[in-house]
Amino acid sequence: MLNYRLATESDLDEIFLLIKSAIAEMERNGIPQWDEIYPARQDFLNDISAGSLFAGLENGRIAVIYALNKTCDEEYKNGDWKCDGDFRVVHRLCVHPDFQNRGIARETLLYIEKQATALGVKSIRLDVFSQNPFSLRLYEHAGYHKTGEANWRKGLFYLMEKIL
Repeated sequence: MLNYRLATESDLDEIFLLIKSAIAEMERNGIPQWDEIYPARQDFLNDISAGSLFAGLENGRIAVIYALNKTCDEEYKNGDWKCDGDFRVVHRLCVHPDFQNRGIARETLLYIEKQATALGVKSIRLDVFSQNPFSLRLYEHAGYHKTGEANWRKGLFYLMEKIL
């Protein structure tokens, strides 16, 4: 069981090491999702400043991070969203490779859903890289459904939603 909390600026170096490790692991698996351009340190600083970046810790180490807010890119208009009530968007959900294959991403999604439900949120939205079979499987098994597509710099992404 992880201990979740808001991330702080003092976490930034550890978060960025987590991201660099995750990028290297994705590259080993042939998943060209993230790189030196995105996600950038400034993305995490912005999330921290907005109070929307969370860290899940195990034994004092950050095992997982995610941002949860109402912000979404213009391409989200391509989604055929089923719920028109209050929603939140998950961004940059990432498990450190040292903690992968232990159900932490699944546990974190359940935590996010409880967190959102406590806020009165009706649905969770996110986008997932079409070439990341691990993330696709995670979200599909967690009950997220494809609502549309977006094309960004790295290629095709699926827009997904789960009604809570």
